[in-house]
Amino acid sequence: MNAVPDPFERVDAARSALADDARSDAVERQHGRGKLTARERIDLLTGGDTFVELGGLAGSATSQDGRRLEAPADGVVTGIAHVDGRPVVVASFDFTVLGGSNGAVGMAKVEHCARRALHDRIPLVLLCDGGGHRMQEGLDSRHASPGSPLFRHLVDLSGFVPTVTVMMGPGFGVSTNLAAISDLVVMVKGISTLGMSSAPFVLAATGETMTNEQIGGAEVQAARGVAHLAVDDEHEALHAVRAYLSYLPSNALDEPLRSTGPWEPGDVDLDSAVPVSTRQAYDVRDVIEGLCDDESVLELQPTHAPNIVTALVRIEGRPLVVVANQPRHLAGALDSSACEKAAHLIAVADAFGLPVLMLIDVPGFLIGSAAEDSQLARRSGRLIHELAGISVPRFSIVSRKGYGAAYIAMGGGRSADADLSLAWPTAEICAMPIEGAVDIGYRREIEAADDPAAHRTELIDRFRANIDPLLAAESFGIDAVVRPSETRALLAEALGRVRRREPRVPGKRRSISPI
Repeated sequence: MNAVPDPFERVDAARSALADDARSDAVERQHGRGKLTARERIDLLTGGDTFVELGGLAGSATSQDGRRLEAPADGVVTGIAHVDGRPVVVASFDFTVLGGSNGAVGMAKVEHCARRALHDRIPLVLLCDGGGHRMQEGLDSRHASPGSPLFRHLVDLSGFVPTVTVMMGPGFGVSTNLAAISDLVVMVKGISTLGMSSAPFVLAATGETMTNEQIGGAEVQAARGVAHLAVDDEHEALHAVRAYLSYLPSNALDEPLRSTGPWEPGDVDLDSAVPVSTRQAYDVRDVIEGLCDDESVLELQPTHAPNIVTALVRIEGRPLVVVANQPRHLAGALDSSACEKAAHLIAVADAFGLPVLMLIDVPGFLIGSAAEDSQLARRSGRLIHELAGISVPRFSIVSRKGYGAAYIAMGGGRSADADLSLAWPTAEICAMPIEGAVDIGYRREIEAADDPAAHRTELIDRFRANIDPLLAAESFGIDAVVRPSETRALLAEALGRVRRREPRVPGKRRSISPI
């Protein structure tokens, strides 16, 4: 008589088969690619804290020809990970299972993760490696015709809980679409890709011969602004995720967390950080370091649109967003990429209750055929649209140049109804650069003068006398002119006092983005 199998042992065996130890050959191949396994990544993200797996026993799929596919967890490890004491929903795609391809059951698990994040009001983190439709299952109208509600779920999550995608291997196809809807996209140099399709499909469709790295490598996509961070290895990638989440509440209904002290600023002499001469460049990162808590600056998209710096920071433990013109690139002028880069992080800040600090040193918008080809005439409106619509506290500081419409787009003066609007003694605020205005507006007068060069200099000196931060304060266009070294204390006081605002237009459903 055959013994009845012990039900507990059957379940224990099924669960043990999911562990990396039970799949040593697959794990060895993954390590040989220079990559961690799906489960090792979760362990690294949690720092060894609790992970509750959901759907681990979902598995073997059926191919279109009726064969049974061995697919442990159906190629994606999902569950609740605890990151720095807070729960986060995680889906970690497993490249060792059919190349991390997306089967019907695996995608149902990811959809469940999105619903879980919405219901529990906790962040969603997607660790992508491989993916795309599973060819053994996907070439069937019965599977493809329903589409997928996953993207709709991700849109529901957008602005309600933080969403993060980390590309940790090939990521063409579905993974790219997932990343496109996420708040933060991190890529690992040398092992991850992101794009609409891989090299073989590009060659077949367009005749272009390119490598996957050329199409969508980490550094390529970071420079394009598609990825927010390109990091050296997986450890750094997951550390970046933990750092990013540390600035944000678990959901839009919670208040951002204040870190514990002591809080000391970076070791920067702010009073000498900004040169008086507008022709002399400086690195605005030094200014940010001097204003913010030491080692609290997380810069995003550092290689994309370098004429503007966007970062998550803290001042006396309170998280906020900084958007700063960077004089080292294009003199800090705004182009399409800079406007969109700034607008995105301002939207994140508004969604999750982080105040916004605008550091202004802007000579204007870029002009010329390249600017027009980039649709700057419309894309500049994205920055104006996002900044004008936020409900969180907002602060502006003019460190040097504040010229024309770009000054308004950056929220200078009363443009964005700042809770604190300051200028430093080095500030110049005017409608446009004086020299150019004189050359255009007074051209005939200069040409008719006995000494055109001297008359031009006289006009420039006369108008420059009106470009003075004390005059800006005299008209109450700004709140005060202060020393840079006094600014951190003023911001800290305001951060402890200012609260969110009510909607300006009750009953309005939404504004329509210019792009």
